[in-house]
Amino acid sequence: MIPLERISPDPASSIKILYHHVMPEVFLWNYHYHPEFELVFVFDGIGRRHVGNHVSYYENGDLVLIGSNLPHSGFGYGALGKHEELVIQFKRELVPEIAEFEIVNQLLKKAQYGVSFSNSIKKRLEGDFRKIKSLEPFERYICLLNILKKLAIESEYQILNSTQYQTSDFTKDQNRVLKIFQFVEKNYSNDINTLEVAELSNLTLPAFCNYFKKNLGVSFTDFLNEYRINQACIQLTEGQSVSNVAFLCGFNSLSYFSRTFKHFKNISPSEFQNKVFEKKERR
Repeated sequence: MIPLERISPDPASSIKILYHHVMPEVFLWNYHYHPEFELVFVFDGIGRRHVGNHVSYYENGDLVLIGSNLPHSGFGYGALGKHEELVIQFKRELVPEIAEFEIVNQLLKKAQYGVSFSNSIKKRLEGDFRKIKSLEPFERYICLLNILKKLAIESEYQILNSTQYQTSDFTKDQNRVLKIFQFVEKNYSNDINTLEVAELSNLTLPAFCNYFKKNLGVSFTDFLNEYRINQACIQLTEGQSVSNVAFLCGFNSLSYFSRTFKHFKNISPSEFQNKVFEKKERR
């Protein structure tokens, strides 16, 4: 079963704010859910975004709004170096259902699918997220409403799940999806036969392919390749050679690795590595 996380608001407040600036291995970034909405601001870096059935990766920090009871993992999973994030958790009733809040309430409806905002929006709102954690409870509440209003009028966002999550889906579908994810995480560096994963899911091969495409919006092969490429990004930032990274991430052909990397990142592995080390030197 997916664990329910119990959230207690901060003293004299209806909102919970969490600030982490740690090495990612300090926490177990477990998959969980809670009735509260959650707004996650990752200030920089690479990591995994897992919301509902959606799994993808961010590269320059992240800004995501997660709806009530929508399962998700901590965004520090797979992060590189120190992970800095601010999380705001709040109950639905904090936003009144009145005319003045119509656009914000529309945003909260979208949040039931998970909403990821563009990097340009994240940059514009960083100051708000930096200051909110040090505000008094009343000012904190007003700041949250202002953040939600700013997000509500933006058009640069991605809906992360194509269907709204139902509580009844938790046991059967999520346990199946989690089992697939865990298998990929443990075995991505080896040859993975899709039939083997189908059998793990107690489905025939055609049924598994249809199930995976319907629930995650991509084929299992594309999901596996994207997972491997994002693992490759992490290893490239650690100074491994391109050829060694290709082998460690389950690619038997260097040319196929390079083509696949460019397909997902619009840049070659060596160009990506050079950019990372240029950024480190500037710091």
